[in-house]
Amino acid sequence: MDLNLTGRRALVTGSSSGLGEAIARLLAEEGADVVVHGRDEARTRAVADKIGAKAVAIGDLATDEGAAKVAKEAGDIDVLVNNAGAYQHLTWAEATPEEWARTYEVNVISSVRMIRHLVPGMRERGWGRVIQIGGGLSGQPMALLPHYNATLAARHNLAVSLARELKDTGVTSNVVAPGAILVDSVQKLLTDLAPERGWGETWETIEPHAAQDFVPNDIGRFGRPDEIAGAVAYLASPYGDYVSGATLRVDGGTIRSVS
Repeated sequence: MDLNLTGRRALVTGSSSGLGEAIARLLAEEGADVVVHGRDEARTRAVADKIGAKAVAIGDLATDEGAAKVAKEAGDIDVLVNNAGAYQHLTWAEATPEEWARTYEVNVISSVRMIRHLVPGMRERGWGRVIQIGGGLSGQPMALLPHYNATLAARHNLAVSLARELKDTGVTSNVVAPGAILVDSVQKLLTDLAPERGWGETWETIEPHAAQDFVPNDIGRFGRPDEIAGAVAYLASPYGDYVSGATLRVDGGTIRSVS
């Protein structure tokens, strides 16, 4: 299926590995001119070479200077995917106010910076896409990772506010909300935990048990990066023209909601 992205220029933040890399790769395969972003130049350029992207943007979006540098290197962008983010595995007792502030800076303000840099150009050209990578913990948070849960909620909220702001401009703002996604680091963690949890010795037996314990869902497994990339590509395409202020959940049914 041709998603009609040829001629569109897309910036995927945090695309030097993992989920961001998968999103950048699919957009490139669909014909978009992709800008790969990361903080580590060698790793970012390696991903760009691997997926056939012709442009990279290097910088730390958690600073005004870094975000401005990335926006300048990226150029005129039609599709902005705000994927970059990070968090520490902390409890309420461990997550200090300073850690809350740092996580908000990295996961929320970074997105705001890129929106402010790139969306005015989209408005002038009369077409654009802003896609936040959120998550189900935005609406159904758990006790662990309180600082991270809150930043996901902010990402969802700002996406809807931006959609209202962009009414009748030809630019849309939406959210893709992944469930637990099987990137290399997650698979390694689960494999290391398997012996003490009694999940088995092979990945075929470990995955369904780990999914049941951590993220019970209707599919019985963890999501794959390409499945999230597919949702992003749909929203980025002209087929997503009539989707505004929406959250597209790709979580195997982890979040139990009728809305």
